[in-house]
Amino acid sequence: MMWDFSINSILIDQLEKGNEKAFSFLVETYNHRLCVYANSLVNDSVKSQDIVQNVFIKTWEKRETLRNNLSLKGFMYRAVHNEFIDQYRSTKSLIALEKLYMDTLLQFEMEPESEGMEKIMAIVMGAINELPPKCQQIFLLSKKEGLDNIEIAEYLEISRKTVENQITKAFAILREKLGKKYEMIMFLVFGSEIKGLAK
Repeated sequence: MMWDFSINSILIDQLEKGNEKAFSFLVETYNHRLCVYANSLVNDSVKSQDIVQNVFIKTWEKRETLRNNLSLKGFMYRAVHNEFIDQYRSTKSLIALEKLYMDTLLQFEMEPESEGMEKIMAIVMGAINELPPKCQQIFLLSKKEGLDNIEIAEYLEISRKTVENQITKAFAILREKLGKKYEMIMFLVFGSEIKGLAK
């Protein structure tokens, strides 16, 4: 029998039943992105792979406890973060966004401004660095890691409304600090949400 493991509920059901093909699908789907996330926490590719490997092992060992309505994506990201805390007892560092900015700017072939791209990105990064800690964390999980609001809420054990409010707050703070001069960059990098904050 063939199962569509891309369907969250089917994947969880087959994991619970010990289906090794389901587990292989889980690893193939999330290994790379989880390693990237782990590396953003420890800034060490070897340690990040170790964290992710441990997460997969623990997920397999505890597969029978997975809830049917669980978002596996949010669960896996949270598991990586928890493993990071358990192993290193360290403070989460800011995820670097420079490559995302550069790729976006090059994609749209924006004309270089007199300030230069490095200075522009430094200003944007500075504004993100100054966001309140919780606001910053939620903003990065949404815009860099691609988690949706429900997944972030589950990951951080907060309400979906709190997630929405924090993301809106982040955009408002960034727009106020960066001003209209950087509005096009904000729009290209973060999408249409920034338009809703126009005064």
